Amino acid sequence: MTLSTILIATANAAQEAEKEATKIKNFTEQFAGLSFDQILEKVISGAVDLAFKLLIAALVFYIGKLIINRIYKGVGTILTKRKVDRSLTTFILSVMKAALLFVLIIIVVSILGIETSSFIALFASAGVAIGMALSGTLQNFAGGVLILLIKPYKIGDFIEVQGYTGTVKEIQLFNTILNTTDNKSVFIPNGGLSTGTIKNFSNEDYRRVDWVVNISYCNDYDVAKKAILDIIHADNRIVKQYIDDDREMRRLQDGGKTEQQQAAEQEETQEKTKRCWVSRVFSHRKKIKFGEENAKPIITLPKANCSPFIALNALSSSSVDIVVRVWTPTKFYWDVYFDVNEKIYKELPKAGISFPFPQMDVHITK
Repeated sequence: MTLSTILIATANAAQEAEKEATKIKNFTEQFAGLSFDQILEKVISGAVDLAFKLLIAALVFYIGKLIINRIYKGVGTILTKRKVDRSLTTFILSVMKAALLFVLIIIVVSILGIETSSFIALFASAGVAIGMALSGTLQNFAGGVLILLIKPYKIGDFIEVQGYTGTVKEIQLFNTILNTTDNKSVFIPNGGLSTGTIKNFSNEDYRRVDWVVNISYCNDYDVAKKAILDIIHADNRIVKQYIDDDREMRRLQDGGKTEQQQAAEQEETQEKTKRCWVSRVFSHRKKIKFGEENAKPIITLPKANCSPFIALNALSSSSVDIVVRVWTPTKFYWDVYFDVNEKIYKELPKAGISFPFPQMDVHITK
């Protein structure tokens, strides 16, 4: 808390004290020169008025509490149905309830005839002081809320951020915990994560694997290309042509249903729902096909060809560089990368392909 903030808060408190003293003085002057009966009558009238205000204030507070509870439950139900993160849901509900209760208390105090400007000024000064003292922490807190709302990554994703690479272990309101590949826990403040660059390796279910294979100039490029293609085609984890077809094939291998079966089941369920609804509401009318009037033609994009790609990449000073690119499910990325590396090293020499390495020719002249 800075000195200027303390001085401002002190000055506001002094002004409010002076106002209260003036009110007390004016209140005592009202009874000057009055008889006992007049004073008693005025006190009774004031007491009745105060009791009436207390009754109204209690009624408003009770009704307000009911409304706040209804709003609290309704918002909680909506957030739960939308599968918002549990920690974010708890935070939103707590802040919302506190804000609504504060507004309700201000309304009740104003009904009782108490000046509310002093309360508002006090809370404003305290809020400014707390905000200045916790500026960095609040930045991390706001970043955590944004991450939980936008969800650039989730627990279990493998990401690279701020020079660290690892699996997201936990997303807190102030920090994100990464578990690195060598099993270290890294706590990264959410403030920088919400405004920085995040590389998420787990966001897509398929990734491309790249190699650069160097062969000698004395080798046959076509022979090397055929040997590499044989290695790739023998690996069932690599996509042969289209990712959609590969995804469908793996779903069937895992015992899942095809897209056609899922679409047929969904259409049958919708048809049953329509029949039940029509029979209940339009029992004497002709069946209506819902959605035909507003139906729009579905635009299908052509499939991207993800067949294995092999090409002569560069003619370096001591090697011919062949680039190899294939697609595979993300969960197989590193297994495919290392396995194909090993097979290239073992199989290409069997086909008469040699790998160049730095060497120096020394000529001795007599």
